[in-house]
Amino acid sequence: MAFSITHQMGALAGTPLSVTEPTTTPGESTASVSASAVRKSPGTSLTCKIQKPEVKDGMLTPPLSPCRSPVLGATRPDLSVACQAYAAEAEAPVLEHEARGKRETVNGVPVFVMMPLDSVTMNHTVNRKKAMNASLQALKSAGVEGIMMDVWWGLVERDAPGAYNWGGYAELLEMAKKHGLKVQAVMSFHQCGGNVGDSCTIPLPSWVVEEVSNDPDLAYTDQWGNRNYEYLSLGADALPVLKGRTPVQCYADFMRAFRDNFKHLLGDTIVEIQVGMGPAGELRYPSYPEGDGRWSFPGIGAFQCFDKYMLSSLKAYCESEGKPEWGSTGPTDAGHYNNWPEDTPFFRREGGGWNSSYGEFFLGWYSQLLLDHGERILSSAKSIYENEGVKISVKVAGIHWHYGTRSHAPELTAGYYNTRFRDGYLPIAQMLARHGAVFNFTCIEMHDHEQPQDAQCSPEKLVRQVALATQKAGVPLAGENALPRYDDYAHEQILQASALNIEGNTEGKQMCAFTYLRMNPQLFQADNWRRFVSFVKKMKEGKNTQKCREQLEREAEHFVHVTTPLVQEAAVALMH
Repeated sequence: MAFSITHQMGALAGTPLSVTEPTTTPGESTASVSASAVRKSPGTSLTCKIQKPEVKDGMLTPPLSPCRSPVLGATRPDLSVACQAYAAEAEAPVLEHEARGKRETVNGVPVFVMMPLDSVTMNHTVNRKKAMNASLQALKSAGVEGIMMDVWWGLVERDAPGAYNWGGYAELLEMAKKHGLKVQAVMSFHQCGGNVGDSCTIPLPSWVVEEVSNDPDLAYTDQWGNRNYEYLSLGADALPVLKGRTPVQCYADFMRAFRDNFKHLLGDTIVEIQVGMGPAGELRYPSYPEGDGRWSFPGIGAFQCFDKYMLSSLKAYCESEGKPEWGSTGPTDAGHYNNWPEDTPFFRREGGGWNSSYGEFFLGWYSQLLLDHGERILSSAKSIYENEGVKISVKVAGIHWHYGTRSHAPELTAGYYNTRFRDGYLPIAQMLARHGAVFNFTCIEMHDHEQPQDAQCSPEKLVRQVALATQKAGVPLAGENALPRYDDYAHEQILQASALNIEGNTEGKQMCAFTYLRMNPQLFQADNWRRFVSFVKKMKEGKNTQKCREQLEREAEHFVHVTTPLVQEAAVALMH
């Protein structure tokens, strides 16, 4: 049975859709695009026109990828037959947003959406291209500002030092540009796989893995000799251990190559560079590795300072400070990964080593090394992207469990020297402020009472502390949700947290951006999509909007209605 796809989609949306032929050829090389050819972002008075793209033979054959995300859920029974047939038989339409008048002003907090981790395949192509195209159209139509994508070191520079293959990323960035979406590009110098939500495995570059195999101390190490291969030990930051280059030089060369290759998109399509600085791209030690079963929530984690490079640094520091007796090892009485603070001599409430002279000395060194690591990489990033029109950001982990204890043990093992008596986030904020970087923080969606109270979790108090620290340091704060959430309750918490209603915020500042975790089939399910569109609308209006909640809901319903065909197609395509 044949379907008239244009007619079916028009009927679903409530309006007829016209079909026109495109003026450009899909897959056109980005290398030929000049800065003057970069299309500006769309503004107000958006209209939609469906274009039928030219198709090249084999263009949309699903690429074979060892890191393809698993299918999330089954096909929804309420998806229309027309849309399912469309997803199977036709190319995804190109939704052209034509702006009339001035660029749209966001009075509130712009929302970005994280792309799937495996958006680019191991073969350097865009994964699930048809689904990606439909999804980007739907996101733009819903009012989303842009997307966040991981640019994996282990993909781009996989085969040889200095040999960069930007295939897949060039095409994905052009897709974002075509749909008028901004891009937050994450320089992902860590391994994908082993963290919460990781749906694929992308190791470090093969030549880096080879060096680590030859010298295992390049990997973070705990007191029992367990290695963590997610990210290179910061103890080797300044040592030429990677084929004659230092790790920091490798990171800088990668960022410079990205700048040079995508210079025509910087400041227009690419508006932010998030610099990865540790596991999961976060500025921290890999103290709570979940992938190999060593750690489970809400364990305190373990210190990661027992590779020879970290121990050499500790020894030198202790000798320089006149404490040579403390330089042979890190704490050995801090328990195991899944202990709780009161189980250990070092972290217990009364008489714990963390609050002793030795504990303060060690924790000061351990946390300062992390700050120095951030400083080194940020200095490079700033010099590379200065005057390119992009923000630079750094992601900090939201470690909220055992926050109500005196020692804050999980934060200490991760490198954040934050206790009942010391603010560990102000030094991080001040370091970022020196380089004009954005402080990106997670767990914005969480309520205290949703977490296990026996573990004294307090994400709300933690977010408030970080907000106060960034305000004091004068650094912009951006947010992310730590776990996928599609419910209004989580959305309301994000709205409240992003408003920055804290003491001293006399200028009415809000978060500078929020990045939503993550684009997947669940997001495009009907009820979830309706709630998401409403959430985006409220975030963009901001806390000082003159519109009532009912008006915003009505406007959101209009967007939901208009985007129904795209959303249904995206849901089907992502699940296949």
